[in-house]
Amino acid sequence: MKAMGIKTLVKKYNDINLVSRIFVGILIGIVLAIFLPELTAFSVLGDLFVGALKAIAPMLVFILVMNSLAQGIKHSGGKFRTVIGLYMFSTFLAAITAVIASFLFPQTLSLNTGIQEITSTPESLSEIIHNLLVKIVINPISSLSESNYLGILFWAIITGMALKDIVSDSTKDMLKDFSTSVSQIVSWIINLAPFGIMGLVFRAVSTNGVEIFTQYGKLILLLACCMVIVALVTNPIIISTLIRQNPYPLILRCLKESGITAFFTRSSAANIPVNMKLCEELELDKDMYNVSIPLGATINMSGGAVTITIMALAAAHTLGIETTFTMSVILSVLATFAACGASGIAGGSLLLIPSACSLFGIPNDIAIQVVGVGFIISVLQDSLETALNSSSDVVFTATADYYQRRKNP
Repeated sequence: MKAMGIKTLVKKYNDINLVSRIFVGILIGIVLAIFLPELTAFSVLGDLFVGALKAIAPMLVFILVMNSLAQGIKHSGGKFRTVIGLYMFSTFLAAITAVIASFLFPQTLSLNTGIQEITSTPESLSEIIHNLLVKIVINPISSLSESNYLGILFWAIITGMALKDIVSDSTKDMLKDFSTSVSQIVSWIINLAPFGIMGLVFRAVSTNGVEIFTQYGKLILLLACCMVIVALVTNPIIISTLIRQNPYPLILRCLKESGITAFFTRSSAANIPVNMKLCEELELDKDMYNVSIPLGATINMSGGAVTITIMALAAAHTLGIETTFTMSVILSVLATFAACGASGIAGGSLLLIPSACSLFGIPNDIAIQVVGVGFIISVLQDSLETALNSSSDVVFTATADYYQRRKNP
């Protein structure tokens, strides 16, 4: 009887839409944080959830990409070129959007407070490129253990291509079964997302009061508005141009089913399983999204481009440095490449701000203080950035698929 009762509860739990369960988890987390903030052990649910996702994500990326290439990708070449072009172009437009917003609403920062010294910050585009190239060829075992997704993607692609023409059909079946089993593990973890997000919300509300945002409220608002414009204006223009349909049903669904979980996990890599499931529900080309979604978690960084551009221009405005539109467009190009490498560099987009500041001749010690401001507002900034980045991975994968279907019916 007791076993039957547990099975009934589990069935009822699974029958409820995942997004609805997540919203309930959010509400419970907020209520507990307000009325019982001393229950700090409750936040362990969030640690377990994010930890489990981050632990399985490297293996998931490696297995899915390797298996997809080993099986032989059929009729997806044009889609890959389209989706990579969309990733890069949308990131560039995001940086341009941030430039325009910064000129219309210039921001200044308080840079006279001491902050903890941050080391290993790239100071130039050449250093960024060097760091990325080095990370790509790092030992594959090290890449997996250290969650170096550039290295994971590189070795998964190389291994998959090597296996494609030499392995037997039985080995390919084994790889496919292994891929399916890893995906099943991920689905179990995702099913527990409401409990994990409950713990994440509890920690955020109980440890970070709203006063943390008051000093830089305008800066956060500008960042948030730019990311909303990218998600709901520039991206839809790109999508509608290609698929000749109303893009908002697709965009809103991706924001609801991918953006919400990405907002709370604050990790594009950890949100890969959510995006894979959403692509499956959208009935997209599996050969394509098995590669494009992990790739998007690495190079599709519109939110990062917005952050890098706005923070660098805010530093220039604070120091009274005159900025021209031409210089700002160059900054946009730099932000595009820097944002694409954000996942391959410890600290993400914030630690790439000095490379953009160097364009205006801002010394590294001042740029580091700008990074410090970024860490102050990162509770919200990083969440918004990840939600935009991760949800648009699915948006542009679907766009590339629909475009090729329309082009080649």
